[in-house]
Amino acid sequence: MDDGQFAQLAGWIAKAGLAGHSETAMVSGFCERIVALGVPLASASVLIDTLHPIYEGRLFSWQAASGQTTLTEYGRSDQGEAAERWRRSPFYRLIQSGEKLLRRRLTPDNESEFPVFVDLRAAGLTEYLAIINRFGADGIIGDMDCVYSHWLTSAPAGFRDEDVADLLRLMPTLALAVKSASLARIAGTLVETYLGRDAGRRVLGGRIARAVADRIEAVLWFSDLRDYTRITAAADPEQIIPLLNDYADAVISAIHAQNGDVLKLMGDGTLAIFTAADRREACRAALAAVGAARIGIAALNRRRAAEGLPVTDMYLGLHVGEVYYGNIGSKYRLDFTVVGPAVNEVSRIAALCRSVDQPVLMSSAFAEAVGAATGRLVSVGRYALRGVGRAQDLFTLDPEPR
Repeated sequence: MDDGQFAQLAGWIAKAGLAGHSETAMVSGFCERIVALGVPLASASVLIDTLHPIYEGRLFSWQAASGQTTLTEYGRSDQGEAAERWRRSPFYRLIQSGEKLLRRRLTPDNESEFPVFVDLRAAGLTEYLAIINRFGADGIIGDMDCVYSHWLTSAPAGFRDEDVADLLRLMPTLALAVKSASLARIAGTLVETYLGRDAGRRVLGGRIARAVADRIEAVLWFSDLRDYTRITAAADPEQIIPLLNDYADAVISAIHAQNGDVLKLMGDGTLAIFTAADRREACRAALAAVGAARIGIAALNRRRAAEGLPVTDMYLGLHVGEVYYGNIGSKYRLDFTVVGPAVNEVSRIAALCRSVDQPVLMSSAFAEAVGAATGRLVSVGRYALRGVGRAQDLFTLDPEPR
C-alpha cells in the first residue's frame, strides 16, 4: 500500500466516523477496502468494551467468504468459564505484557499456545494477528480502555510484513472511529437506562434546557411494593437490592412491553406513563401491563418462595390527566419527569390500596377513559385523597372478568 492509498483509506475511515456510521458498517467498509488493496484478509474482528447494565462489550466480526459483518454483544468476563477463556486468550497476553501486537503463524508447533489456535488452524487459516490500541488515561470510560482487533489470513505464505505494517498504521484511525460510534451508543444507553426510553431520546435530541417542558395528556402509573418497610427491616441487608431488582424486572418489563415509559424509580416505587393519540388505547395498554406484571410477580414469588427468600406484591394506582413533561431542577442537576396535580393524585391513589385492601386502584378519570367495553372494572367507593380538594370514585379490577 503506497502513501496515496494509505491516505485515501485513512480519509475514508475519518469521514465514516464523522458521518456517524455504525461500527458494523465501518468494519465492513474497512475490510473490503483493505482486501481490494491486496491484503489477503480472510476474517477480522474488532472488539470494544462498553457501559451497559448487561453487556461488557461488543464484537464486530467480518468474514471474506460472506462479505458480512456480524455483531455480538458479550457478557461479563470476570468470573467463571468466561474469565478462564479470557485469561487464555492472545488479548490477555497483550494486556499483561503491555505490547500492542501479537503475530503468530498457525502451525502444529504453536497451536497449543492459545486454545483458539486449534480451531483457527482447523478452519484452514495460516496466520493470526492481534492488535491492541490503548486509550490515554483521560480517554478511558469505565472498562472501555482500548480497542482490540484480530486479523486472519488463509494465504499459504501468511501475511507479508508490509501487510502487518499497514494494519498497524491504519488501526489507530479505525479504533478512533469505532470509539466515537461506541461513545454515541453509550450516551444513548445511559440516558435511556437512567431517564427512561422516551425521556432519554428527548434529552439526546437536545431538550436539555431547564424549564423546557411539554404539556401532555398521559396515563399515569404509580406502583410500590406491599409491606416493603417490614420486609426490609426483617431481611438481611444483602437481600434488599436483589429483592428490588427482581420485582423491578417484573414491573418494568411489563410496562415496556406495552410501550410505556418508566420515569422514576424511588426505592420500591415506580412512576411511569403511557401515551397514545387515542386516550382509550393508552389506558388499555396500561391495563395490559398490569396483567403482565401480576403474572410476572406471581411467577417470581413462586421462585423466591422455593429459594426461601422473602416475597411481596405490587400496589398500583392508575390515573389519567394533563401533566408537564420535561426538565425540572437546578441549573446543575436536572430531572426529566412529569409534574402536576395528576401526578400527586396517582401517588395518593396508590397509597389507598392498603386501606381498601386492593392491589390495583384506578381513578374515575381512568375508568371513564378506558370505557365499559373491558367489562373488568368495579367500583370500590368514593374516597377523599390526602392533599386533594375533592373526593372521587375509585375502581379496581374484577377478579372474575365478565
